[in-house]
Amino acid sequence: MSDHFKQIYAGKADQYEALVSREDYRHNLLPALDGIKPLAGLEVVEFGAGTGRLTRLLAPLVKSIRAFDNAPAMLEVLTGKLASEGITNCIVAAGDNRALPAASQSADLAIEGWSFGHFCGWYPNTWREEIGKALEEMYRVVRPGGTAILLETLGTGLETPEPPTSELANLYRWLQAEHGFEHTWIRTDYHFASLDEAIQLTRFFFGDELAGVVQQNNLVVLPECTGIWWWHKPA
Repeated sequence: MSDHFKQIYAGKADQYEALVSREDYRHNLLPALDGIKPLAGLEVVEFGAGTGRLTRLLAPLVKSIRAFDNAPAMLEVLTGKLASEGITNCIVAAGDNRALPAASQSADLAIEGWSFGHFCGWYPNTWREEIGKALEEMYRVVRPGGTAILLETLGTGLETPEPPTSELANLYRWLQAEHGFEHTWIRTDYHFASLDEAIQLTRFFFGDELAGVVQQNNLVVLPECTGIWWWHKPA
């Protein structure tokens, strides 16, 4: 699946945006983030912004966002969405999670959503080193008293949280045990416009097995558990 996701991010950004726009229909994510770090007036650096689901969620509350991604197709969709929605407090730029072109101690909040976990599939033997570099970038760009937040999946199609792979389970334990991240989870269920859309979009991203479950059970609403990990930099 590692090449599968790379192909999506490189050339299927519109379909990806169609999928993620259906997630969190009960709007649980923003209150959860605001409870960890009050968002009003913050300067934010976003890692792996993709098509901007977090960018556009945070923009109305924060002072500014610098949104980085290394996939031009994703950034093109993000830029178009920001323009169409009249969002003007966001700068979009190319950047690798492990070496962002952002100044040290320039953000109150560093955040990533569903991005770092891919290193487990892309670098199965060295994911600790690769994610470690991304975490160091988070620590670097955050000011004293600032916060780093990671969002990653804890199961698609599940009512209660369970890491979908052993590699992700290892990552989540590592974040807490070795890096001192605190942790909680929320539901960010998908709500599709129709069963046909649910089947099409889940097959596109998650594969035939989950699409079959969606079809068999007529799942227009698909459960999703999302984990949230955070670390506060000492003032």
